Amino acid sequence: MERIARIERTGGPEVIGWHDVALAAPAAGEVRMRHRAVGLNYIDTYHRSGLYPIDLPGGLGSEAAGVVEAVGEGVTDFAIGDRVGVFGPARGAYATARNVSADLLVPLPDTVDDDTAAAIMLKGGTAAFLVEDCARVQAGQTVLVHAAAGGVGHLLVGWLKAIGAVVIGTVGSEEKAARARAAGADHVILNRQEDVAARVRAITDGAGVPVVLDGVGKATWNASLDSAARRGLIASFGNASGAVEGVNLGVLASKGSLFVTRPTLFDYAVTAAEKRALMARVFAMLARGAIVPEIGQRYALEDAAQAHRAIEAGETFGSTVLVP
Repeated sequence: MERIARIERTGGPEVIGWHDVALAAPAAGEVRMRHRAVGLNYIDTYHRSGLYPIDLPGGLGSEAAGVVEAVGEGVTDFAIGDRVGVFGPARGAYATARNVSADLLVPLPDTVDDDTAAAIMLKGGTAAFLVEDCARVQAGQTVLVHAAAGGVGHLLVGWLKAIGAVVIGTVGSEEKAARARAAGADHVILNRQEDVAARVRAITDGAGVPVVLDGVGKATWNASLDSAARRGLIASFGNASGAVEGVNLGVLASKGSLFVTRPTLFDYAVTAAEKRALMARVFAMLARGAIVPEIGQRYALEDAAQAHRAIEAGETFGSTVLVP
């Protein structure tokens, strides 16, 4: 019997329930994956709360690292004993084991341990597609990164520095400012004490930044608008403080003919080949030390509700790993 999390209704962390399930043999095109480490991501709380609707009852979690225990008919890319990772979009990672489509799996290099893989795949893939595929940041450009000490934020900082960008990061505390600087941020703004847009304008001699990477959402939207340079791009990729609503096209015009996108990773990594190529880029950046999977905390897998409370309260830093 395997232990699997499921929600019957949306709500707070208390809706996460645990169940004993006997897994069937993998179907054609599937493998059975034994989880050794599971990644916690902010999007998990969106699925649990109903901000991002899912079919109910439903599983939670999209990211895990583990080993193949069985393969279904037609699977040729993976064999029993292979170390593999999965980062979505299918949910169900909050489990000791599960059957998953082989097309969702990526091979894990021997140099990347399970905890590191679970901490970096989804967040690292998000950093990769935002910087290189969505915003197409060029060396020498200045980029504003909100929540620069967060799970995705510190990876964005490291990735941007590796390609030669100048990074301005916003954080909520001196402790997080130190982590953002350690990741490579050139300038750090304490967003609870300073006017973010005013500081950005001062740093850029009034020009603003050509790219804003905003995973916070509602609370930082106005600062993002006021920090962007003429014809700048705001990539609003997360809702940690709530969703951005009522985007006014006239405001975009008045702020300097701004571009705004609400990108999601799985519009940039659709096929199995795209997912594996994306992770190859992430693991290459990891190998050169440009990005570091800062694991701030670990929880037992069945303490996922406690982990959800902590991440929603802003009490976590870096990545959180759930251990089966």
